[in-house]
Amino acid sequence: MSKRDYYDVLGLSRTATDQEIKSAYRKLALKFHPDRNPGDHTAEERFKEAAEAYAVLADPQKRTMYDRFGHAGVASGAGGGPTIDPTIFADFGDLFAGLGDVFGLGDLFGGGGRRRGVRRGADLRYDLEITFEEAARGTETSIQIPREELCEACRGSGAAPGAAPEVCPQCRGQGQLRYQQGFFTVARTCGHCRGSGRIITRVCPSCRGAGHVAHDRKLTVRIPAGIDHGQRLRLVGEGEHGSAGAPPGDLYVVVHVEEHPFFKRDAEHLHCEVAVPYPTLVLGGHARIPTLDEPEELEIPAGTEANTVFRIRGKGLPAVTGRGKGDLYVRVGVAVPRKLTREQRQAIEDLARVWPNPPIEPRARAEQEQDKPFFERVKDIFG
Repeated sequence: MSKRDYYDVLGLSRTATDQEIKSAYRKLALKFHPDRNPGDHTAEERFKEAAEAYAVLADPQKRTMYDRFGHAGVASGAGGGPTIDPTIFADFGDLFAGLGDVFGLGDLFGGGGRRRGVRRGADLRYDLEITFEEAARGTETSIQIPREELCEACRGSGAAPGAAPEVCPQCRGQGQLRYQQGFFTVARTCGHCRGSGRIITRVCPSCRGAGHVAHDRKLTVRIPAGIDHGQRLRLVGEGEHGSAGAPPGDLYVVVHVEEHPFFKRDAEHLHCEVAVPYPTLVLGGHARIPTLDEPEELEIPAGTEANTVFRIRGKGLPAVTGRGKGDLYVRVGVAVPRKLTREQRQAIEDLARVWPNPPIEPRARAEQEQDKPFFERVKDIFG
């Protein structure tokens, strides 16, 4: 008694994905398991048949040999036909790789089971704008993307409801036509079914035989804390659906972070500038520094010069990897009031009379360093 086709045993097409093969086997194994069907010899045979089919189709090498040579390609050699060593054909495939493309002859020796009618779904891109605070703390947001999805009416087969794709009469479901040319066996993609091994006689009216239709899909995207402008998130399998059972593409979400009006970002570190009253710089004191959380008290030593940079550890942005946080660098300047009260003006005039007024001299190199951009001075100080 001849064996049934392994794809027919699992109820799959020859372009079924690994996940579809696994899912189909699990359903049959649960249905026909001997423990659930005690004394039912038919169920036991169906269970063994499904297990045998899965053992071959779940193994990429065995599946390739089965697609090329049928049951003979995976026979054990004892009562099941001749045993074929796949390494023999792999060597020839490597040796003559590319000849089929150069001369338009298709794949020599089966060409590794490649199907030209099957291709992975296209990747998609979505540009997402978020605020600086959302990037700092992380967030979840919903996006809506238009994409091609499997047709629900035909479940991606392209055939009308109630009609299943039929085995191609030209290639008999192989997707390839083989010709003997001297020593070589040349395989060409079947033009009748375009390499799928199946043909559709009654086209699905919903998708017109394409197997997929346009839909707007709503997705929830989790934005990790610390993400930077221009970084992207990859959502596996959320791209366009593939053709003829091929895997879908991926969705790439490119993040655009709005600039903050006060903080400037440098990787996970933050930089800002604050104006401090002159008496505080001279006599020392404290200044309240805004942060992304609660304000931080910064101690100003007596005699602090303008443009001095202080570092507040751990008040920057979290690393996008989740390990640690950056620092906040604060440059202090002199707060010059535009309007003075009578008492303030009198105090400054008294200070001017007792303040030394040395002649103006060329600036020293240390003072010239203040003309450098702020970020460069910070890097010079902290390495």
